[in-house]
Amino acid sequence: MRILVVEDDRRLAELLRRGLTGEGFAVDLVHEGPHGLELAMENAYDVAVVDVMLPGLNGFRLCARLREAGVWTPVLMLTAKDGEYDEAEGLDTGADDYVIKPFSFIALTARLRALIRRGQRERPAAFDVGDLHIDPAARRCRRGEAVLALTTREFSVLEYLARRSGEVVAKAEILAHVWDNDFDGDTNIVEVYISALRRKIDAPFGMHTIHTVRGCGYSLRPGTAPA
Repeated sequence: MRILVVEDDRRLAELLRRGLTGEGFAVDLVHEGPHGLELAMENAYDVAVVDVMLPGLNGFRLCARLREAGVWTPVLMLTAKDGEYDEAEGLDTGADDYVIKPFSFIALTARLRALIRRGQRERPAAFDVGDLHIDPAARRCRRGEAVLALTTREFSVLEYLARRSGEVVAKAEILAHVWDNDFDGDTNIVEVYISALRRKIDAPFGMHTIHTVRGCGYSLRPGTAPA
């Protein structure tokens, strides 16, 4: 999942980037309000973490402008200010959640996963596609009773396909949601990860779960044995 972090405390921002990347998020990180607003308007993020006290444009105004523009990316606000009026202002300007510093990183990531679930139609905590079970919170995947060892990026690609199970997902969409703005490599990297996933989740079981729709993209469907 792709996340935007707008935080001017550079030490905290870097800790967030490292931690969230380790949890499988593709993280775009900026330190100023106007730059954060620009990225949030231009990109389809799954969730955004926005500090309240930002240079150039505070988090309240940033969130309000997004909502005024019809951008409904879930927003979690961070603040060092502990007060009910500040929390109310954050939520009233369109934020979806509000966390006071210092905070638990474990709790923060759980809140982010909850916001992402609310952005989906069925909002599941885990996904079952046939006998393939994908648990984003635990970062675990299994087929039947067999636990599958996936890299962080492989899991993120599979998770995104699972959230769109049954739909045809374009390669460009996968790239936009799983890789960050700094990626400037070959877009065929998506095909590389799709091939790796097939070797791990399908080939050992004689199944066909990730389908290629020529000229359109990929679709994750309940596994079937190849004809």
